[in-house]
Amino acid sequence: MEWDNQTFNPDFILMGIFSYTPTHIFLFSLVLDIFTMALLANTLMGLLIYLDTRLHTPMCFLLSQLSLMDLMLICTTVPKMAHSFLSGRKSISVAGCEAQIFFYVSLFGAECFLLAVMAYDCYVAICYPLQYPSLMNWKLCGLMAASSWILGAFDGIVDVAATLSFSYCGSREIAQFFCDVPALLHLSCTDTSTFETLIFICCVVMLLLPLSLIIVSYTRVIVTVIRMGSGEGRHKAFTICTSHLIVVGMYYGAAVFIYMRPTSNRSPTQDKMVSAFYTILTPTLNPLIYSLWNKDVATVFSKVLGKR
Repeated sequence: MEWDNQTFNPDFILMGIFSYTPTHIFLFSLVLDIFTMALLANTLMGLLIYLDTRLHTPMCFLLSQLSLMDLMLICTTVPKMAHSFLSGRKSISVAGCEAQIFFYVSLFGAECFLLAVMAYDCYVAICYPLQYPSLMNWKLCGLMAASSWILGAFDGIVDVAATLSFSYCGSREIAQFFCDVPALLHLSCTDTSTFETLIFICCVVMLLLPLSLIIVSYTRVIVTVIRMGSGEGRHKAFTICTSHLIVVGMYYGAAVFIYMRPTSNRSPTQDKMVSAFYTILTPTLNPLIYSLWNKDVATVFSKVLGKR
């Protein structure tokens, strides 16, 4: 279809991040390798936690939920990007675009809340080890994990409902490799100031409030660790906190950069690069970081490799 007639085509066009130059083809192959690693690492992490009774703890249960979210998140964006690049067909239907927005935003929000829950779990485990079984029982752990999924899904529904109400006139080219809400704001010919305010409020609720809880939790943890007399206990607490803080830093740093900036200061190139980081690279790094720093997971994983 010619570009002059694209007004009559309701589909959006995902511009992607790769061209067909040798360098970009190599980068695309690298992304596919990273995607495969993410699939294998997160699937293996979830299976290990599910099958091995030694890992049936609240902390490992939350880790399995994180692996599931990462697995679903990377499957929301990369397969469509790969299909568009290999087939040369960059169009995506309105329904497909809204589905991407729903799953992407829902999983993004759910991870924000889950990371806060994991910070609380770490805080209770280190600061109140004797009361841990009662303060972090299975019922409460399941309730907080379920709440993370529900709150994330609610945010996804809000964003889908809002973007469906937009009118799109003129270009329907999305300067991203997936349907992202900030990218759609540029295409709308209606006033989106109210929705931008709503996005900001959602970001405060879904980013800054959980981040505040994380900061408070780890501040208390660090103070407790410093006061520990046992060198072994201090080392164990330090390794647990370090793995959590690395993941939190990567995830929240990229998320705040994307969603807390004014629309006027956005650069499509920067948005693409940062989006690729936390939608492709972060889901791959999370299981690797936790498996290396979590002694229980690392022990089980090494024994499984030894048997093989």
